[in-house]
Amino acid sequence: MSAAVPTAARPAPLSPLVLVCLAATWLVWGSTYLAIKYALISLPPFFQMGTRFLTAGLLLLAWLRWRGKPLPGGAQWRNALVVGTLMLGGGMGGTAYAEQSVGSGLVVAFIAVVPLMIAALNLFWGIYPGRAELAGIVVGLGGVLLLTQGAGFQASPAGLTAIAVACLTWSVGSVLSQRSLPLAPGAMGFASEMICGGAVLMLLSLLTGESPEWPPQPVSAAAWAYLVVFGSLIAFNAYMLLLSQASAGLASSYTFVNPVIAMLLGVVVAGEHITAFEWSAAGVVLCGVVLMLRGAALRGG
Repeated sequence: MSAAVPTAARPAPLSPLVLVCLAATWLVWGSTYLAIKYALISLPPFFQMGTRFLTAGLLLLAWLRWRGKPLPGGAQWRNALVVGTLMLGGGMGGTAYAEQSVGSGLVVAFIAVVPLMIAALNLFWGIYPGRAELAGIVVGLGGVLLLTQGAGFQASPAGLTAIAVACLTWSVGSVLSQRSLPLAPGAMGFASEMICGGAVLMLLSLLTGESPEWPPQPVSAAAWAYLVVFGSLIAFNAYMLLLSQASAGLASSYTFVNPVIAMLLGVVVAGEHITAFEWSAAGVVLCGVVLMLRGAALRGG
């Protein structure tokens, strides 16, 4: 090695696997929020999410067993149940519930608060944000407060509550999966989480008396299939891989790309109306997220 060391070491380039996973979470997840909206035409929120994750989880489990992979142990199933309940039961169930009354673009704009929540939760593990990260958290939360004052959320207090709970439970589940509740290694951990989370969502569907339309309308069935294959088997597994191989900040970076994609798709494809105030508030949230993630990158987080 050279004796001369620059003032700051150059960061190692991201691996091809991490880059592919980033592309999946950025682009695919940006489109899944509109797919959820179309699936809701025939499939109520908890039933839609429950069948989605059960199907994806069981398919992935069967494929892994065919390849000779061992099943998770008892403690790993327990962890999968806790993390799946939080991330899928609360996070994805709450998201679909919110989309019944709030536009998909506004929902995903609100979800941009997730990295800020994760940074706050990491305080419990002694991981403190730097100045830039702290500034990003303040700016981002200010943007979220502005977003809640827009016409879309003001018209639906239930939708606002649902998406706030969804963001919190997803964030808690993400942090716990990294810090305290490890899943089974590799894809088997993702399969067990989807199975457990899907079972919890089906229980919620039963308890709330949901009644899906059968047979579902073609557009709803196509949206559900897209969610299973792209949203669950591809993008969700990519996110869990990022959590295991990259920093929490990088894994959550999808949250500043998804809102732009989702809001544009919502307006262009579904004809959703987003006011200039709501666009501006979403922009403030994204500025906060970018500032926080930049701060984390500079200090090696």
